[in-house]
Amino acid sequence: MSTIPDPKPPNDGLPYRLITGKDDAAFCRRISEALALGYRLYGSPSCTFNGTDVIVAQAVVWPSAVENGARDGTPLAPDRSLLPG
Repeated sequence: MSTIPDPKPPNDGLPYRLITGKDDAAFCRRISEALALGYRLYGSPSCTFNGTDVIVAQAVVWPSAVENGARDGTPLAPDRSLLPG
């Protein structure tokens, strides 16, 4: 028996989040916690170097946000990017 996913993220969360931080265990824990809540990875991670630390970013989305397309009704491509208008 499958469960229907909640249409809204928990705790009044946003359907799209960009999580950023220093590339360390704390950042990985934040991503893991988002995944445990039900968010899905969105795209590839990005990283940069600020002269001292590697800084990383990973977007996550709530599943119903992807399934329902963009907020303005623009459909999403299979890779979850916006289709050209």
